[in-house]
Amino acid sequence: MTQQLLPCVEINPTAAPDACVIWLHGLGDSGHGFAPIVPELKLPESLSVKFLFPHAPERPITINNGMRMRAWYDIKSLDFESRADLEGVKASAEQVEQLIEAQIESGIPSERIILAGFSQGGVIALHLAPRFAHKLAGVLALSTYMCEPSLLSNEAKDINRDTPIMMAHGEQDEVVPVFMGNAAFKTLSECGFNATWQTYTMQHNVCMQELNDISAWLQTRLK
Repeated sequence: MTQQLLPCVEINPTAAPDACVIWLHGLGDSGHGFAPIVPELKLPESLSVKFLFPHAPERPITINNGMRMRAWYDIKSLDFESRADLEGVKASAEQVEQLIEAQIESGIPSERIILAGFSQGGVIALHLAPRFAHKLAGVLALSTYMCEPSLLSNEAKDINRDTPIMMAHGEQDEVVPVFMGNAAFKTLSECGFNATWQTYTMQHNVCMQELNDISAWLQTRLK
């Protein structure tokens, strides 16, 4: 039985949308956190892009003494090999997959859908996109890492191997160290995915130069 779709902050263009960006937030944030960047991207109205910023469910987070907060998965330790709870990642990836399928059913082709994620949201994007059954327009993976990278080579599907994956990371990131993001980039590249890697002089956040680069990348992907 199909579960209820994730609630989202939805930002629509003036004309009927023919493309969609689904943007997943980080730990303890909500869909409202990244919604204000849409005007900052300064996308031309001719693109007619809908933005969806889903809210992750609330769950107890082990490293935060079991405090409940919005999260795509539990973090049981800060150990680099097992930071992301695989079962939680799989469950959230399934929920996001249903959200993408709903956009396809609404008339937006999968090739006009971009999956974006910051930090925890990026983990979900990097887990789902290589395993997704439909062709996507692109993937944005910001200040993030990969859950169980050793599984990718056996589980990856071919359909999105040439789909552009833009990875960006802050050189001074103390939450997700830059080497974790770079390791994910290398895993994708070794598995034949079309990933690019860019670092910025920033911490665990988004900077204006990065937003400008994301805007240019989105316009290239969705033109």
